[in-house]
Amino acid sequence: METILLFAPLVGALICGFGWRVLGETAATYVSTGLLMLAAVLSWIIFFSYDAHDGVQVTPIFRFIESGSMSTDWSIRIDRLTAIMLVVINTVSALVHMYSLGYMAHDENFKEGESYRPRFFAYLSFFTFAMLMLVTADNLLQMFFGWEGVGVASYLLIGFYFRKPSANAANIKAFVVNRVGDFGFLLGIFGLYYLSDSINFSEILDPENAHNIAEQSIRFLSWDVNALEVITFLLFVGAMGKSAQLLLHTWLPDAMEGPTPVSALIHAATMVTAGVFMVCRMSPLMEYATFTPNFIVFIGATTAFFAATVGLVQNDIKRVIAYSTCSQLGYMFVAAGVGAYPVAMFHLFTHAFFKAMLFLGAGSVIHAMHHEQDMRNYGNLRKKIPYTFWAMMIGTLAITGVGIPLTHIGFAGFLSKDAIIESAFAGGTGVATYAFIMLVIAACFTSFYSWRLIFLTFFGEERGDHHTHEHAHESPMVMVIPLAVLALGAIFAGMFWYDDFFGHHVEEWFEYAVYMNHDTNSVIHDAHDVPKWVKVSPFVAMLLGFIVSWMFYIKNTSLPKKLAAQQHILYRFLLNKWYFDEIYDVIFVRPAKWLGTFLWKKGDGAVIDGGLNGLAMGIVPWFTKLAGRAQSGYLFHYAFAMFVGLAALITWFAIGGGAH
Repeated sequence: METILLFAPLVGALICGFGWRVLGETAATYVSTGLLMLAAVLSWIIFFSYDAHDGVQVTPIFRFIESGSMSTDWSIRIDRLTAIMLVVINTVSALVHMYSLGYMAHDENFKEGESYRPRFFAYLSFFTFAMLMLVTADNLLQMFFGWEGVGVASYLLIGFYFRKPSANAANIKAFVVNRVGDFGFLLGIFGLYYLSDSINFSEILDPENAHNIAEQSIRFLSWDVNALEVITFLLFVGAMGKSAQLLLHTWLPDAMEGPTPVSALIHAATMVTAGVFMVCRMSPLMEYATFTPNFIVFIGATTAFFAATVGLVQNDIKRVIAYSTCSQLGYMFVAAGVGAYPVAMFHLFTHAFFKAMLFLGAGSVIHAMHHEQDMRNYGNLRKKIPYTFWAMMIGTLAITGVGIPLTHIGFAGFLSKDAIIESAFAGGTGVATYAFIMLVIAACFTSFYSWRLIFLTFFGEERGDHHTHEHAHESPMVMVIPLAVLALGAIFAGMFWYDDFFGHHVEEWFEYAVYMNHDTNSVIHDAHDVPKWVKVSPFVAMLLGFIVSWMFYIKNTSLPKKLAAQQHILYRFLLNKWYFDEIYDVIFVRPAKWLGTFLWKKGDGAVIDGGLNGLAMGIVPWFTKLAGRAQSGYLFHYAFAMFVGLAALITWFAIGGGAH
C-alpha cells in the first residue's frame, strides 16, 4: 500500500509528461488526477489504521548508497508524523488536481493550440511525488532528495507562465533564496554524519545520540561552540528557507506568479510545511539544544507579526492570503520551538484545509472576474458566486479562529491556533512570553485582513469594470466540489482530532514520532492550566480585528483612505513589505550584478579574451611570418635545411642520445 501511494504521483507525472501524445491531453490529465485520488484514499486508510504502539514501520525499496561507513536504504518510513503529512499532501493535491481540470481548461497566457495542460499536470504530480519522498524518508539523504525535488518542481510551477518576465523573475528568486537555506541544511547533515557516523533516522534520532552530541564541541576560529547547537541551527536555516521565515521569506509572495492551483498546493500542504515537519522530525536533537529552540521561537513569532502587518494593506487577493500563510507558519514554528511539536503538527494539519480552500476560493473569484486580482475592483459578488462566497466565509471563520471560548467547539483554526498561543504562554521563558504577545497581536491583524478580504470582495458597492461584474458567474462544479470537501476539514478537523493533538493522551497517539524530554519539557501539560484570560485573549483579538474591519469597509468606507493619508509613512512601509526587497537589492543583488559585470567585462573580456586575441593577433602571426620566410621555393634552401637537421641528429647520438 505504501509503495503504491508513493509512486502513484510519479506514474501520473510520467504519463502526463511523456504519454499524453498517445493518450491525448484530456485522458492523461484525468489519469493523473485519478492516481492522486487513489493516493489520497490510501493515505486516509493509513492514517486511521496506523497504531503508534506498533512502532515505526519501515519498508525498504532498494539499497541506496554504500560509501565507507555510510550505509543507506531507500525506504518508506511510516509513523504518526508521516501519516499526518500523507493525508495533508495527498488530500490537498488530489483536490487541486481536480480543481485544475476546470481552472486550466482555457488559459489566456497560452496561444491557441498550445498543449500546456499535460505539462502543468505533470509538474503538479511530480511536485506531489517529491513531497511524499521527503516525508516518507528514513534518512537525511533521502529527505534531502525530496527537499530538492520540491524546489525544482516549485521552480517549474512558479514560472509556468514562462512568457511573463515577472513569472521568470519569481521562480529564479524562489530558487536562489531556497539555495541559501538548503546550504545550511546540507551543512547540518554533514555535521550530523561527522559526529554520529550515520544519517539514518533510527540512529541519529536516538535521544542518547542527541545527548552525546550535546556534550561535544566544535572549534570554529578561536571559539569552542556546542556541536548540537551548531547542527540544530543549521538545520533550522534550511527550514527558514523552505518555510519562508523572516529573512528568507521574500520568495513566498512572488510565488503568486504561478497559476492559482499552484499557490494552493505550495502554500497549504506541501513545500512551505516541509520546514515545520523537519523540525518536528528532529525533535530529539531540538530537545537537548538550548539556543536553537529559543531562536526558532523568536523567528517564528516575529515572522507571524511581520507577515500579519504586511497583509493589512495588500490589495492583490492572492498576496493577502500568501502573507497569511507566512504568518501562520510562524505560529507553527513557535509551537515547535517551545517543545509542543504535536501542537505544531495540529496547526499544520488544520491550516492545510482552510488555507487550500481560501486559495482555491480566491482562484474561483479570479476566474469569475476574468483574471482580475485587485480587490479594489471587486465588491458585491456574493450573489454572483454564492458557492465561492460561502466557501471563503468558512475559510475565513477558520483562519480567524471563530469558536466558543473555553470550550473545544469551533472552527479548525480556533482550536489549533489557540493551542499554540496557550503553549507559548506555558513556555515560561522570556522569548516565549514575547511570542505569546506577538501571536495575540498577529491574531488581531489576521482577523482584520481576512474580513477585509471578505468585505471588499463580496460586500459593498460594485467597483471596477462594470462589464466584468455583469458577466461574473459561478465556477463549474469541478472547481466547486473541492471547495466543499475542504470546507468539511476547515469546520471539523480541529474538533475531531483535538484530543489526539493536544489532549492528555497526545503522547500515546504520537508515541515514537516525536520526542519530548520529560525532565525539561512539560509545555503541553502546562498549557492546559494557563489562566482563563490567556485562553480568551485570541478570541478577544479576533473580535477586535473583525469590528475594526467592519467599521472600515462596511460602516464608513472613507476611513481607510483617511488613515492611509494621516499615517502615510507607516502605510508605505507596510505596503512595501518593510522594504526587505529594496534592502536585499542594495546589499546583495546590486553588488552581485556589479561583480558579475566586472568579471564579464574585465575578467572574461579584457583578460581572457584579450590574452587569447593578443596571442592570436601578435605572437602567432610573428612565428607564422618567420616560418613563411623559410618557404622560399629554392631547392638549395631545402637541401641546406635537411643537412642541418641531419647534422643535429648525428651530434645528438654522438653525445649520448644513442645510449637510450
